[in-house]
Amino acid sequence: MKKSAKKVMVAMSGGVDSSVAAALLKDAGYTVEGVTMCFNIPHGSGRKPSCCGVDGIQDARAVAKALDIPHHVLDFAEDIEKFIIQDFIAEYCHGRTPNPCVRCNQYLKFGTLFDLARRLGMDYLATGHYARIDFEPQNGTYVLKKGRDEQKEQSYFLYGIKKEYLPHILFPLGDLRKQDVRGLARKYALPTSEKAESQDICFVPEEGYKQFIQDRVGDVYFKPGPFKNSQGDIVGRHQGVARYTIGQRDKLGLALGFPVYVYEIDPEDNIVYVGTEEHLFAKGLYASRVNCLLPHIPEQTVEGKVRIRYNAPEVEGALTFLGKDKVRFDFSEPQKSVTPGQSAVFYQGQTVIGGGLIDAAVRDLS
Repeated sequence: MKKSAKKVMVAMSGGVDSSVAAALLKDAGYTVEGVTMCFNIPHGSGRKPSCCGVDGIQDARAVAKALDIPHHVLDFAEDIEKFIIQDFIAEYCHGRTPNPCVRCNQYLKFGTLFDLARRLGMDYLATGHYARIDFEPQNGTYVLKKGRDEQKEQSYFLYGIKKEYLPHILFPLGDLRKQDVRGLARKYALPTSEKAESQDICFVPEEGYKQFIQDRVGDVYFKPGPFKNSQGDIVGRHQGVARYTIGQRDKLGLALGFPVYVYEIDPEDNIVYVGTEEHLFAKGLYASRVNCLLPHIPEQTVEGKVRIRYNAPEVEGALTFLGKDKVRFDFSEPQKSVTPGQSAVFYQGQTVIGGGLIDAAVRDLS
């Protein structure tokens, strides 16, 4: 990393990745200040703490002390309620499956926090994401690229960043592998060097997201209704559309003599459709609320790849923009469990074209 005297705010969650990011930037000569977003989410007795709760704040503060950098704690409770939790609940109640981490990056880290950093005179905002931002001199633009570590690569969560923000964002871990980051944490003697990773949604308690939603909205989206097959026949009773997601097989309570999966959810009529595995396949998808990171929206169909879930492999196909923020992507081969509410992220090689929210599967396989 090149030496720099510029100022950078580092989003520090109290984990090893953001801790090493701060250490690397200080080592490179940046004037570094750490900040932890505090969500003040009440979890109650016996519930797990938020990743940005008391434990995270204490760990981030200890790292900042070890690095001798200022550390700030900012109250983001209103932001997470407005931009993340309300959307999370609404999506499930309308038969969709959201990804709150995508929205957290888009609206909190690279929204409210980024704007604050710039207002405070910071040249950059940095995080511990495994992704890269490169400058392309041929067209004078910055592009978002995948991280080098294929196992930890996190560009999927970052497609919502405004492209004009890219010149002012740093991802110090983009060229590193996770084992290298652990090694650097030990080298810098950081208090978080052996800390385990958190994979949970920070605001969902141990009781799970279904109970969390029901506690917030009551029973209106947990009313029993019919399971139907593709012919429209009733084959059982479900326990509320908010309890199900596309591709679900477990906990359906159906005994039809063969495995069945949820392949469509109709929240308006309170119907959950189930069928055999073949009903899960689609030849493409429609997505909206698309953020395009290219200099210009392509007027013609472009070849590329798509990832329809974070842990899904990339699939080749053709991307067609249907307007400023709507697209259709046609797979080269049919794919399973295209899930409304999940993010579809589009790539050309290592570069992120953009991404959006899946609205519907293209199911006609004829």
